[in-house]
Amino acid sequence: MPDITFNTDAGKTIAREMLICYLNTGTAQSPVWSPLGKRVEDSSTELDWESETIRDILGATYGTLKKPKITQTFEPCHLDGGDVAQVKLWNLAVKDQDAQALAAQDMLVVHFYAGTASSPFAERYVSCMIEITGLGGEGGSNVGMPITVTFGGTRTTGTAARDSTTGVITFTPDT
Repeated sequence: MPDITFNTDAGKTIAREMLICYLNTGTAQSPVWSPLGKRVEDSSTELDWESETIRDILGATYGTLKKPKITQTFEPCHLDGGDVAQVKLWNLAVKDQDAQALAAQDMLVVHFYAGTASSPFAERYVSCMIEITGLGGEGGSNVGMPITVTFGGTRTTGTAARDSTTGVITFTPDT
């Protein structure tokens, strides 16, 4: 597979809105990709490569890396009744306390800036762990529900398409 290029103008930085994480609020057979992170001001993916550096008996230094453990935190994540992803996660975590379901969520990360504008690079993780790490906030403010996602399971790369009228996201895996 050839390297992917950015589909943005040279010399311009890439807007944060071009990197979106989606939660499947449908089924595995008929996914419905709902954006995660509404009302979140700052969220970044962290890659832990579990690096190890050694120095051999001759004084040469070598390093090793493992495949990364990828996590992303969404905080604060103020509750909004129109946010389908939040409602699903609130029901699983707060109402049902369903740890098994929270540890088996289907996620899609779309890099709208990479690949072509009409077919950006995307990666699907079918067994992500989603932790709701709190619920509340200070008086006179909003109810927050911080979320931490650990991407896991099989990683499938491909492309995504966003319908210009409805905003519906469709994922097409690489062949």
